[in-house]
Amino acid sequence: MDYKEMYQAWLDNPYFDEATKDELRAIADDDAEIKDRFYADLEFGTAGLRGVIGAGTNRMNMYTVRKATQGLANYIVKNNGQSKGVAIAFDSRRMSPEFADEAACCLAANGVKAYVFESLRPTPELSYAVRELGCISGINITASHNPPEYNGYKVYWEDGAQITPPHDKGIMDEVKAVTDYATVKTMSVDEAKARGLYEKIGQAIDDKYIEALKKNVLHPEAIEQTAKDLKIVYTPLHGTGNLPVRRVLKELGFENVFVVPEQELPDGEFPTVSYPNPEAAEAFELALKLAKEKDADLVLATDPDADRLGVYVKDGQTGEYHCLTGNMSGSLLCDYEIGQKKAVDGSLPADGEMIKTIVTTNMVDAIAKYYGVKVTECLTGFKWIGKEILRMETSGKGQYLFGFEESYGCLIGTHARDKDGIVASMALCEAAAFYKAQGKTLWDAMLDMYDKYGYYKDNVIAITHKGIEGLAKIKSIMDTLRANPPKNFGDYKVLVTRDYQEDVICDLATGEKKPTGIPKSNVLYYEMEDDAWLAVRPSGTEPKIKLYYGVVGSDGADAEKKSEELGEQVKALLDSLG
Repeated sequence: MDYKEMYQAWLDNPYFDEATKDELRAIADDDAEIKDRFYADLEFGTAGLRGVIGAGTNRMNMYTVRKATQGLANYIVKNNGQSKGVAIAFDSRRMSPEFADEAACCLAANGVKAYVFESLRPTPELSYAVRELGCISGINITASHNPPEYNGYKVYWEDGAQITPPHDKGIMDEVKAVTDYATVKTMSVDEAKARGLYEKIGQAIDDKYIEALKKNVLHPEAIEQTAKDLKIVYTPLHGTGNLPVRRVLKELGFENVFVVPEQELPDGEFPTVSYPNPEAAEAFELALKLAKEKDADLVLATDPDADRLGVYVKDGQTGEYHCLTGNMSGSLLCDYEIGQKKAVDGSLPADGEMIKTIVTTNMVDAIAKYYGVKVTECLTGFKWIGKEILRMETSGKGQYLFGFEESYGCLIGTHARDKDGIVASMALCEAAAFYKAQGKTLWDAMLDMYDKYGYYKDNVIAITHKGIEGLAKIKSIMDTLRANPPKNFGDYKVLVTRDYQEDVICDLATGEKKPTGIPKSNVLYYEMEDDAWLAVRPSGTEPKIKLYYGVVGSDGADAEKKSEELGEQVKALLDSLG
């Protein structure tokens, strides 16, 4: 059935409601729009669903949400997990509460109990709730930091992490097997409640979650000493972080927390930003304005589902606010958490591990080496860090100390199995208090780290190639690099190549080869002289090829210069291949 036939089928089928049909009738003369909505099904991938809200098979709507949930329910039943139930959370986006109830009602119709949060909650609390309630799975209705026209559907498994093998493939196969929307089971919320298959959750989980976060505080005395003087500006970017961030900071004793008023309340339109992403400078414009008015020590922003944290810190010498990239803030927290845990406990576990993704800064390797901690690498995506925590728990070997990825996400503690912007906010404020008690700012601490471990500079470049031709170009670039590995990038000689798709690490000097030891993925990684590195991978969610790279300089200016030069040389090489 082609897209026009599928469009007409939705109009003719009594299963679809009149509001949906009215929306579709309004585009009757727009062939391009009809094609975009119906040329394919919205793909259920390893992270679930994400797409533009609207009517059609290639859109986020109650029918595609039900279809995905029916597939999940079928998988749960096949694994005899229906008695454990599923926790469901949602964020501030358009249709998020409605999609949460659609998922819950489909689960209930399949005999699977749904525990639905009474109002919006952050992603990490959903991860916590799955484990706290002993659920088989979790669903979070969110599109993270995407523009307002998007929404999404993330699936978690019973360990609290987003789905990984074998569950990801198993669930995807079940979703694909649902081909007729009319066969999807559902019932009303009232009927689900009457059958004991729909339960609202809220404050009790909130209280336990906040207490779990507070257990990770290492220096309460530093907070007590400086809480009256430390000034914090925070913005939830119209999302879910407002209440939990303010609550945990207040309960720990921080007195001067200023929330950006224009961005405080939940709003799925994100009226003050075009792109609610804490990686974007635009997201901090209002927060930095408030910070200058209040003379704040640090500025924090969580994305709409509050799993990621962006940070600016004040330079005590100049008064300037410096942006910390995800690699910088992650390294700062890594050093603080591991170093101060050692100071408080007297030693670190002999089998302690720091987990990072393969495209995360090498500065953490230097930190781990200093403290005698093992570094374990995993694929991009925090679910793989969650899988490593599960591996430690089930094997009894290894103790999790810290984990993070370059894209502004980390996890302190094991209360959740996804990145947690709430606990990261708490920990950074604690670190700011600790350093303030020593007469230092967080920027001073960052500079101390550079002096101690080296001037690491990391960057990422995303090159867009749209359409079918773009996908072919991205594939051609990866195929060419794979078939003819470069011997150098600019001034840097390649020493070792890692091909994660082929599962091989090759030492170019000796020719020795060994497996990567992690699941296959279309990523090429180059270890170079002077601790420089480059990773190349197609984006999993956008028509882009992404270049991650890092260098080490003799000082900040040297590192900046080397990073700019390497970035230009790599882009030039890829342009020649494309």
